[in-house]
Amino acid sequence: MPHLHVLASTSPSGLQQLWFVLIAVLWLGYFFLEGFDFGVGILLPFFSQDDTDRRVMINTIGPVWDGNEVWLLTAGGATFAAFPLWYATVFSGFYLALFVVLAALIFRGMAFEMRGKKDDASWRTWWDRAIFWGSALPALLWGVAFADFLHGVPIAAGATWTGNFFDLVKPYALLGGLTTLSLFTLHGATFLGLKADGDVRERARRSGLILAPTASVLMLGFLTWTYVSAHTTHHNGLVPPFLPILGLIVLAGVGWLMREHLEGWAFVATALVIVILFVTLFLNLYPRVLVSSVSPHFSLTLSQAASQPYTLKVMSWVALIFTPFVLLYQSWTYWIFRKRVSRPDTLPAPSEIGS
Repeated sequence: MPHLHVLASTSPSGLQQLWFVLIAVLWLGYFFLEGFDFGVGILLPFFSQDDTDRRVMINTIGPVWDGNEVWLLTAGGATFAAFPLWYATVFSGFYLALFVVLAALIFRGMAFEMRGKKDDASWRTWWDRAIFWGSALPALLWGVAFADFLHGVPIAAGATWTGNFFDLVKPYALLGGLTTLSLFTLHGATFLGLKADGDVRERARRSGLILAPTASVLMLGFLTWTYVSAHTTHHNGLVPPFLPILGLIVLAGVGWLMREHLEGWAFVATALVIVILFVTLFLNLYPRVLVSSVSPHFSLTLSQAASQPYTLKVMSWVALIFTPFVLLYQSWTYWIFRKRVSRPDTLPAPSEIGS
């Protein structure tokens, strides 16, 4: 039982625990909001019969996608400030994967702005491909990354990276990536059912009947492997057993909700499942931030990775003052653009796609 002894000997302080929770909340907000953006982009080639359908889909997320990405920037910045050793180790070992994610997000953002700037079918087709791959790759790779955090990466003493890219794509991590890919795609389908009208809404409803069982199977396999792995390493985490079970039950009901045209509740359900999945991962990870596959003695803990107490105190005051304003502004944005998007809404202005 030496692993338990190592974790117990480095108990995190209250401020360190607070910022671990806050960073987890930022990631949860990002995956909840950006998750349906990714899903819409992934479904773009499959739901649309013509360019007007594609414009309907893109315009459902056009006013909000860039605001959703602010959560990623905030999560990364908070990690850098609160746990610099965690940030540095991840960027050292995950450099290539994070570069792919960054490039995908850049081209995806360009596509939203550029696809309507030229009245040419070939031009729009290339940008639509950028939206698809710019959505699918991050949806897959974020799941791979967080699965690696928990399952173990090759770090030695002093958080020294000793592996290569292929150490990040082990079966457990790939299953985690497929799980997030399927969940985000389903989340996008429920969002389209909530925000689109006409044929796109109907295709979203039908797709939920197919995507929900697939996502359920993948999530069941991933969570089962997660708990088996935690048990074999004598680290059972803080997750109550009912939490993942609740997530699986809710996920299994998404298909029924879509079939009954209860798109709003289906969207809430997929959002809840995403939150439950990542809460499970973060709670199983605590009090570590990176698990070492070399030796449990080399796992990086909160207390090892954290900044000085004064830094955390200043960050806490800044977050307390400014976070409510950000939340109010983003809530206002969603309220203003709450109307469903239909084909007639897009027909008169082909140059204003995604605006």
